[in-house]
Amino acid sequence: RLETRLSRRRLAVLAVFSCYSLVNAFQWIQYSILSNVFAGFYGVSFTQIDWLSMVYMVAYVPLILPATWLLDARGLRLTALLGAGLNALGAWLKCGSLAPQRYPLTLAAQAVCAVAQVFILGLPSRIASVWFGPTEVSTACAVAVLGNQLGTAIGFLLPPVLVPNTPNDIDLMAHNISIMFYGTAIVSTLLFFLTGVVFEEKPKYPPSHSQAVLQTKPPEDYSYKQSIINLFRNIPFILLLISYGIMTGAFYSVSTLLNQMIVTHYEGEEVNAGRIGLTLVVAGMVGSIICGLWLDYTKTYKQTTLIVYILSFIGLLVFTFTLDLGYLIVVFVTGGVLGFFMTGYLPLGFEFAVEITYPESEGTSSGLLNASAQIFGIVFTLVQGKLTTDYSPRAGNIFLCAWIFVGIILTALIKSDLRRHNVNSGIMNLDVKAVPVDSPVDPESTALKIQSAL
Repeated sequence: RLETRLSRRRLAVLAVFSCYSLVNAFQWIQYSILSNVFAGFYGVSFTQIDWLSMVYMVAYVPLILPATWLLDARGLRLTALLGAGLNALGAWLKCGSLAPQRYPLTLAAQAVCAVAQVFILGLPSRIASVWFGPTEVSTACAVAVLGNQLGTAIGFLLPPVLVPNTPNDIDLMAHNISIMFYGTAIVSTLLFFLTGVVFEEKPKYPPSHSQAVLQTKPPEDYSYKQSIINLFRNIPFILLLISYGIMTGAFYSVSTLLNQMIVTHYEGEEVNAGRIGLTLVVAGMVGSIICGLWLDYTKTYKQTTLIVYILSFIGLLVFTFTLDLGYLIVVFVTGGVLGFFMTGYLPLGFEFAVEITYPESEGTSSGLLNASAQIFGIVFTLVQGKLTTDYSPRAGNIFLCAWIFVGIILTALIKSDLRRHNVNSGIMNLDVKAVPVDSPVDPESTALKIQSAL
């Protein structure tokens, strides 16, 4: 068997990535949670404020393929630096938009942060695979995903505290916004420098046999175009791509329209609507960690994914038919259960994709999953929003339930071929000619030879 070791640096890499992913998610939500404040400050409509959040979704889909190509061609370190650097640049540009007539500048700044997101969302599974061993890889992926969720949670809590609505004192409002913007910019810049110090392309020794096998292959053997073709020829991955998009897109839609659903049945409860949204996110963070730990312990990828999918479906049904009972505490409980399973699914999807697509690039499979989620999220939000407005929140939620049921069927059809796990277990039955190599490759790594035990 190949020599493998765990690097102590891996924890620092994971921590720094999680932190700048957190800040990126915080910058996404900081406008929409204060939509009335920013609409009044910039003198624009609520639709224009909504675009400050929607730009994240719009930017992701066309840029994901160039971003995953860059990750494969130039490596993890450069991609991480781009994500952290653009995050900081967008934060500083916002500091220049602290005047009522500067909405275009703040939109441009948010667009820069949206581009940064493209270099962030696809990295959890790559960081986990390159830096962490077989018994901790799923937990590491869950922690990396957790950073983004925690940023959303902080985005629900902190901006309303920092920027209270003072419509009669625009100067005070600008001062409060500046505290939030400058604070975010300083933290983002610090994390950019930490990324430069902490991130390396890969550890000196591979953490697992599956990574050791990848590192024995010369870079010229890898074709990004062929990798994409291989992924789209992989029927289990296509089924997962669609089912992941349905589940995550449904979660995006529920999160976006939650305020509208709550206020329809509980007039004047905007504050509690925000708290219910926070409950969804926090419960989802717990779900992500538990699911990651469970995968590392059992390696039951398909079974766990299917069970979580079914429980999410049941959770959404219960949420739908108890929403109008008149008891907010019931909505808190059902919303928390829904968030636990729907968000807990995120690292499951990433890790299951890596298993069934090995030896293809983790960044490419994760990027395509995220792109699917963004597309379904946009469509579901538009359709559910229309149904909610024209009929009722129940009609919109039943629409999502029907799609999630389709996702259950697709998940049940996925063939569970755990390729990466087989290699780590010493079962070598794959052709790895088209495997991407973490660039640049150390001579020491390329010198590794596959022993007869594999």
